[in-house]
Amino acid sequence: MKIKVKPVLLCSVYKRREMTSWRPWGGIQTEDDVEDEAERIKGDLENLTSKADFDLEILPLSILRADIETPRIEDIRSSDILLVYAAGGGERAVEILRALISNKPSILFVRHKSGPLYLWYEIAHPILIRGRTDRISQPWISTEDIVVDKYDEVLWRLRAYFGLKNTIGRRVISIGDPDGWGIGGKAVSLAKLKWNLDIKTVSYDEISERIHEAKSRKEVIKEAQRKAEEYLAQDGVTLHTGRNFVINAFILYKVFKDLLNELQAEVITVSECMSTIMPVAETTACLTLSLLNDEGYLAFCESDFVVIPAGILLHYISGKPVFLNDPTYPHDGIVTLAHCTAPRKMDGEHYEKAEILTHFESDYGAAPKVNFRKGQEVTVIVPDFNEERWVGFKGEVLENPHLPICRSQVEIRIKGDWKTLLEEMRGFHWMMAYGDYLNEVGYALSKVRIEWKAIE
Repeated sequence: MKIKVKPVLLCSVYKRREMTSWRPWGGIQTEDDVEDEAERIKGDLENLTSKADFDLEILPLSILRADIETPRIEDIRSSDILLVYAAGGGERAVEILRALISNKPSILFVRHKSGPLYLWYEIAHPILIRGRTDRISQPWISTEDIVVDKYDEVLWRLRAYFGLKNTIGRRVISIGDPDGWGIGGKAVSLAKLKWNLDIKTVSYDEISERIHEAKSRKEVIKEAQRKAEEYLAQDGVTLHTGRNFVINAFILYKVFKDLLNELQAEVITVSECMSTIMPVAETTACLTLSLLNDEGYLAFCESDFVVIPAGILLHYISGKPVFLNDPTYPHDGIVTLAHCTAPRKMDGEHYEKAEILTHFESDYGAAPKVNFRKGQEVTVIVPDFNEERWVGFKGEVLENPHLPICRSQVEIRIKGDWKTLLEEMRGFHWMMAYGDYLNEVGYALSKVRIEWKAIE
């Protein structure tokens, strides 16, 4: 879903009065100044939109004059967020601004050197945030919501809102009963409460029927064979397990894909993926989930709703597949992450090399060992059991070892104080994505009242 942004220029025009202070700070003073600034903003927003790597719609700019009767802004209600250019105005501007931010999430943009200086460059903190007191006096806007000059700072905040909008209320298909590692059904309740996830449970009896029906159709088997051959013929793919496991993974892929289309969902997770699926599908779900992730879906094993919200949020913020993983014990500035369902298209465009092996614990089926790009910067998210405080850090891919653990495995150099990470670890499963998205994740979490600790 696209995010709709409504830009608003808040300003006043001032008239000279003799022997008194008739104008406040700021470079927007006259009718011509307002017109020039409106054109400048329109150009800035065209440039901003061209840089956005997510679905962004900028609505038409509205001008709110605090010195005249305020016109009604028709499309505020249809927007997701306000981008308020706080250029000027007197006491009435304070009232207008408070009315705006109390009704809609807002980012306040003020100019210092990017154009004519804005009055609110001076008074945003003491008047708007603190209400002429020494403490934050309102719940609608914080220091993180105010940007001075830099549109890159606006862009990542909008990216965070985009991720948040596409996470809250997201439909998730759970094959088997949804669960939570270590805390069971509590994780499911918290995911519904905090993120309003729409969880649709599909029983294993139904999935078994669907798999048996698919395997009874010659055209399905033929198509799975064709896709398996195409996959194995890709550059960088080597096979180290039975070819039939790969073919069956593509049959399972069709079953899951049909289910996603029928239920109009983009997220699927498998509860008992290491036991119940195997006898029916005659393979593991590992490669199947990897294939779906590469197509832009979110496909997770274990139905762990402790970590699934983090995966959804990180995916929609980054615009890339994410890697649900089992972490290990951080030491000497490194940590090993591993699982058997890693996407290959981690940057969203290019396939990483992969060996197709068995699933480690069962030594059965087909699971990708993805070779993550050495030197690649990554974001790693560590969600907690109680949806109260998440931790995150940036890292760098060092190597892809061959340890006797889950097949896709990566050694990460932790960028920041690894000993602090050791003390701050919580929950169990982590999420990883290519790129640096710590700012966006932290900003998004502040809007749903989850604390954020970035390891630095």
